[in-house]
Amino acid sequence: MNFIKLVRYSFLIFLLAACGGEKKAVLFEIQTEGNSFRQNEQIAISIKNEKGKEIKGVTYSIDGKELAYNDGKVVLDIPKLGNKTLKASVSYEDTQTDITKGIKVLAENAPQLYTYEIVNEFPHDNNAYTQGLEFHNDTLYESTGKKGRSFVRKVDFKTGKALDQIDLDNTIFGEGITILNGKIYQLTWHSGMGFIYDLNTFEKLDNFQYGESKEGWGLTNDGNRIYKSDGTEKLWLLNSDTLKEEDYIEIVTNKSIFDNANELEYVDGKIYANVWQKSGVMIINADSGAIEGVVNFGGLGAKVTKGENWSDTDNVLNGIAYHPTRKTFFVTGKDWDKLFEVNIIKK
Repeated sequence: MNFIKLVRYSFLIFLLAACGGEKKAVLFEIQTEGNSFRQNEQIAISIKNEKGKEIKGVTYSIDGKELAYNDGKVVLDIPKLGNKTLKASVSYEDTQTDITKGIKVLAENAPQLYTYEIVNEFPHDNNAYTQGLEFHNDTLYESTGKKGRSFVRKVDFKTGKALDQIDLDNTIFGEGITILNGKIYQLTWHSGMGFIYDLNTFEKLDNFQYGESKEGWGLTNDGNRIYKSDGTEKLWLLNSDTLKEEDYIEIVTNKSIFDNANELEYVDGKIYANVWQKSGVMIINADSGAIEGVVNFGGLGAKVTKGENWSDTDNVLNGIAYHPTRKTFFVTGKDWDKLFEVNIIKK
């Protein structure tokens, strides 16, 4: 090593040592048995106090909700699940400090299993790479993907005939839709923006930008808020006036955090979500994010005639819409030639 390199190396060691010397000492740490728990579980918890400070009191909280603490245990009675920050506010001597620990809070129960029965079969355009499906009154609205054949369409579901259509630019890959307050909201996959159309005239009214979510997958709404999937474990809650991402829920089972929610449909406090590239649909609690049920739609694909765009790995189940009058679900897939009306049945 030459002299210049030796000087530089010595300076680096000195700098690191100086920085290390300025590091604030850790007075307290939260201790739990593991990092993954279930909603409403009672867990043992304590504060590691290596400096021997006189602790006068501790309160524990998650997402601003104080947790009940008794006899060295807290109850994870929180409304929203997923990756959470457990906070302890420690009062000691004449001061107070907050310390945190990352944990996972999962669903309390395993998902129920469901199957289906076919009520009717209707024709479906096998050149429609379905990304969004939703009923408004008795009319079906559909959005599709793939560059060069992405559109939003108004459909007579009984005949499969298109009643009106908006074609997207050939550079755009369309994604899910939802209808609220006389408007159609549509996502794009990688363009970082969505479109707003007038429900009656099909005139394009505006664009909107994504926030923290980087991709557009599926949309639905509860009559007030809009829910957006982006392929991650998060379902984003959008303000229906501003389209800003104001909050999110995370999708969880009793064993893990789950991603790949695609097309969405909101019904009575539950979000029905197609699982990307699978024949299953998750039934998600719209408040907590817990997967309360799983519907196995296996076998539907075998009833479809494979067209010119067919790929066994690509043309999968996608598209779920609830008909509130008929009280049935309508499902289809990407480039499928059939639309199925089904009842969902608990096993």
